[in-house]
Amino acid sequence: MTLHHPPEVARPGSGRRSAPSASGARRRLARFAALACLVVSALLALGCGLLRGTVNASPSLRWWLFSNFGAGRLCPEMLKRSASLKLATEGNTIGRFFPDGCVTTVNQATQTITLDFTGTGYAWTPVAGRVGFRAGAAIDYRMDFYMAEDAVYVWAVPARVLRGPEFQMTAIEYSLANFAAQGPAGYLLNTFGAQLMNSQLATGFTVIHGDDGDEFALGRLSPPQRPKSPFVRGADRYVFANEITEIKSGQVDFLGPFEVVDDDQALFLRLRVTGPAVDAFVVPRSSGDVWRKGLELGTPLGPPPSPPVSTWVVPSGPERQDVLRLPPGQYYVVIENGSRLGTVNPPWTPLGVIGGNIATVAYLAELGEVD
Repeated sequence: MTLHHPPEVARPGSGRRSAPSASGARRRLARFAALACLVVSALLALGCGLLRGTVNASPSLRWWLFSNFGAGRLCPEMLKRSASLKLATEGNTIGRFFPDGCVTTVNQATQTITLDFTGTGYAWTPVAGRVGFRAGAAIDYRMDFYMAEDAVYVWAVPARVLRGPEFQMTAIEYSLANFAAQGPAGYLLNTFGAQLMNSQLATGFTVIHGDDGDEFALGRLSPPQRPKSPFVRGADRYVFANEITEIKSGQVDFLGPFEVVDDDQALFLRLRVTGPAVDAFVVPRSSGDVWRKGLELGTPLGPPPSPPVSTWVVPSGPERQDVLRLPPGQYYVVIENGSRLGTVNPPWTPLGVIGGNIATVAYLAELGEVD
């Protein structure tokens, strides 16, 4: 885009005209650029068909739009949510990664975005039980997007790995495995963790942004493809998550965090459990982060630091739907498959140590207005 300098202006108190100051020119250019940005944003929001075709046909324009408007949103959005961990792309969730640090760098020469992030998480293994870890990486992604009629598809394709992925175990649940971690078993567990992270990073990802929320999938999805999900989306609601998680015997999973923005909104939950009944707890993110990080560092499973906002039992079998009226803020929905926290008391089985007595929970979490 070529911007022309404004004409000369008269200096106050003088009868002659002079060239504008550099700072004044910069201010005018900044106002002009801001106005242009608002116009482009408005057109994008309206979904103008002519503009959509122009943008889709121009890689340079797509890069300009993303580097100026999309790159700055990567870290804030990343820090507001967790990432599911799976052993296979189409498998169920067996752990989660929670980013706690993120920096983005726009590389105009290579037209890439460097995403440098760190965080903590947990995963379940049949040898060690719950494994806590800290991980991080810095990766150059080639970013691109496509404006479909009902959604915007954003793609991140790894260009090169600048750092990591680094993986450090912070706790191992079973003491025997913890002792063995000093020897060859430790190498295997670290390798498992690195593979788990690599499986998320090496394939790149797709974010589909529509009026009803964002959808995330590993690899590249093209319009009109959508990620596989266990539930049909609700109408006029923002979808946080739509997935299946496996919760082993004696374990918990932190779904979310989910953000309630306004007083007239509620968190809509649909849960379908296969296996033993489970307990559900709603906790504020501030309390949930302390609780979760303690588990990642090896603290035995116990009650949250502060009383839950809400608790209930989700029986096995038919789908259950709940509407949670919550004050504005961020919340976790914590699911327990065990007897340490809630009222469910499943029978003990020795197979639980190696992954038996699994509770498979399909869930859909949405944000919507309450009538």
